[in-house]
Amino acid sequence: MKNIILLAVALLSFSAVAQDEFSTRAKTIAQKIEQINKEEKAALKEELEAVNKKLENGEISTQDADLQKIRLAEVRAKNIEDRVAEQQAKLDELIQEQVDGKINQDSTRTIGLTFTTKKKTPEAGERRTTSQMVFAFGLNHLETNKSIAHSDFGVWRSKFYEWGVTWKTRLMKDNNLLHAKYGATLMFNNLRPTRNRYFDVDGRQTNLVTAPINLDKARLSTVYLAAPLHLEFDFGKKKERDGKPVFLSHQSFRVGVGGYVGGLLRAKQVLKYDDADGNRVKDKTIGDFNVTEFIYGLSTYIGYRDLTLYAKYDLNPFFKDNAVEQRNISLGLRFDFQ
Repeated sequence: MKNIILLAVALLSFSAVAQDEFSTRAKTIAQKIEQINKEEKAALKEELEAVNKKLENGEISTQDADLQKIRLAEVRAKNIEDRVAEQQAKLDELIQEQVDGKINQDSTRTIGLTFTTKKKTPEAGERRTTSQMVFAFGLNHLETNKSIAHSDFGVWRSKFYEWGVTWKTRLMKDNNLLHAKYGATLMFNNLRPTRNRYFDVDGRQTNLVTAPINLDKARLSTVYLAAPLHLEFDFGKKKERDGKPVFLSHQSFRVGVGGYVGGLLRAKQVLKYDDADGNRVKDKTIGDFNVTEFIYGLSTYIGYRDLTLYAKYDLNPFFKDNAVEQRNISLGLRFDFQ
């Protein structure tokens, strides 16, 4: 618990000096990631339609069509992974710039938590249901017996990313306090073992073992498609126009409590090292690593306008059958761009 509090204090200190430039650049990265997914999915759709046309014309058999579709899907999934990795690297650089104080100080607007989106005018109002693009990032870890297993993973090197689309519905006609917030997101969780170790699968057990060579990097990455659901308290004040109430969300302090369910899309381990000849080697292994395929957990966020402090905790064990149960826990910053 002490370690969790320290992480929260560190992130709150970071968010308290967050800046317009940082938020704008983070939003640009999130939009680029969304664009990458749309482009690759659209390209895959066209390719699959071309295969179906060949099948209809009798140019290929059903078996050949299925094989081609699998190969095309694998290629597009690899493209998404590689292109998104570039954006994640840019995000890491942006975070480091903020920590090092290199972000332009002239644009600072510190009001608890900083925001960058345009204000909605009281005249405009908004629909009862609105949509947002969600983008979150921060620290990721595994806890054992209610404490963070800091000896097994690098606290500041193990990170999570999440992005997707949510919808927010005001629950009461004449009051802006309660909202249902729901949607679909992709969750990327990374674990980086300490002391030159990596994950090794031994039957139904997944263990951390010491590498026989010097590893420059070891990372286990998991990707989930998740459906979050929160009850959000929006403390924005009601406006009036021509004697009628006008409600605007994301204009004041917000608190959300709820949870999520999801399914595993991919688990991958990446090892980087130099071989005996001095060649740089990057070894990728894709498999299930005995990771739990169906996840469910609790999540909460608290903040001001579009920027909040965000935490999520898996109730299911990270590995399905390991003798010692460990659960994934994440803490970071979350943007809800309208």
